[in-house]
Amino acid sequence: METNCADGSSPHSSEEVFSSDKSLQNEKGVESTREGNWSDLTEQALVDIFSRLNLGERWNRASPVCKSWFKASRDPFLWHVVDFEQYFGRTRENAFWWTVEFQKKIDRMVKIAVDCGGGNLRELHVRHCSDESIAYMAQRCPNIQRLSIKTCQNVTDTSVCQIASGCYKIEELDISYCYNISHASLEKIGANCKYLTTLKRNMLNSLDPSEHRDAIPTEYINMAPLSGDDEATVFAKYMPNLKHLEIKFSKLSPKGLRILVDGCPNLEHLDLFGCLNLRSRELDEVTANAKNLKVLIKPNFFIPRASFNAERYGHWQLYDERFQTNAFQI
Repeated sequence: METNCADGSSPHSSEEVFSSDKSLQNEKGVESTREGNWSDLTEQALVDIFSRLNLGERWNRASPVCKSWFKASRDPFLWHVVDFEQYFGRTRENAFWWTVEFQKKIDRMVKIAVDCGGGNLRELHVRHCSDESIAYMAQRCPNIQRLSIKTCQNVTDTSVCQIASGCYKIEELDISYCYNISHASLEKIGANCKYLTTLKRNMLNSLDPSEHRDAIPTEYINMAPLSGDDEATVFAKYMPNLKHLEIKFSKLSPKGLRILVDGCPNLEHLDLFGCLNLRSRELDEVTANAKNLKVLIKPNFFIPRASFNAERYGHWQLYDERFQTNAFQI
């Protein structure tokens, strides 16, 4: 279903995102309200009612009914929090989501959300958008506090630098699986966004290709940053207030980990799952003095035996030490 804007244009096609929401398949939905007389309801009353609906119901069901419902559904009060992520998360990632056409649709939807928020957008969760919509958001949403733009293959340093200069109130940032963002723009984020306490910079699992087969382009997985130490240095130097950090499958070395822990003394939650360059003894030595660390997720990761040649290390016990797990023991 497409929802027309006030000017008659058709800015988005949302069925690809919202189709996984079973509540939207309910034939009764908002249309069941025909039994009562809703035509006399004030806009304030409609806004109050729409605030009880989820994003998909407001977007696909309420908005197209009539002009007054369309207007009420675009009230800024309803657009402080916009979470598209939940609709991506309900099904396995589809290769279609990586197409240029789908990205354009998501960009249009993000722009609509930004416009509806009227500059008061506080929280945005989305995937597969590009610099176009993120730069648009950064220029118009100075009050945003939580931003998640996971798996955005065409979000680059260009828009992230605009976030750094225009969205200094950010407290939580998730840029997981965004491989065209470098440590250079993260440096600007750290220098300008002093309220940032949560950062998620996870990488895709490149060790077990079967996990992403037919869902994510292989060439994109291979674009992962080769060094995690550069980013660790940025975190330590420019983000000393971090409390929650996730860097799954980073190529972080023991040296980089030491720099990170020393530079971020307030860390309470550190997720190192899949960081296979770290060994147990080195990990214990480096984190021993992290007094505020409450949660440490170690690099435990099971790799099917078929994925590796056992002769490479000569003995399975070496796998046990290198990968921090006993899953390899025979």
